[in-house]
Amino acid sequence: MTKIKWGLAFFAVLVAAVAVFHQRIIGFVVLPPYIEWAAATEAAGVATGEALTEQQLQLARDIGIQQPERVRLVYVDEVPFPYHNLLLKIVGEALGFIGEGIINNAQVFGYSIYVRKDYSLTKPRLAHELVHVLQIERSDLTTVVSQHFADLATYGYENSPLELEAYQANKRYAEY
Repeated sequence: MTKIKWGLAFFAVLVAAVAVFHQRIIGFVVLPPYIEWAAATEAAGVATGEALTEQQLQLARDIGIQQPERVRLVYVDEVPFPYHNLLLKIVGEALGFIGEGIINNAQVFGYSIYVRKDYSLTKPRLAHELVHVLQIERSDLTTVVSQHFADLATYGYENSPLELEAYQANKRYAEY
């Protein structure tokens, strides 16, 4: 019986530690492989993606991007995610990045914007994604990814500060 009590006590301490230190666990265990993968995904997109049109470049400038000529659009059947990493897959599902019924239409990796081929990239939608490019340009990929993961865990997707800033661009550039 004491083994069961010790086992339950250990489990309770483990659950409490995860609850208290989840941000640090994510920061030290989850983020490094995701950031490494995201940086490689950006590099691949910059190498293979399409340059912005003149109108799109002007929109990027209006949004405040300092180097809009670096931005590339990468049209794909499915926005990439590191499914091969089981831990990232579990965290991605928990945070709502991926999973049943979730369709990721576009995602920014530095200067690369990955867009599903069947997603209509209207001016407001492109503006939204360009704000994410700007957020990374103002800081760096590691900082923005770290903030985004923490914000998703704290606020959820719809209320994440980075997403709220991008939603303002949707409104500002809405086509009538």
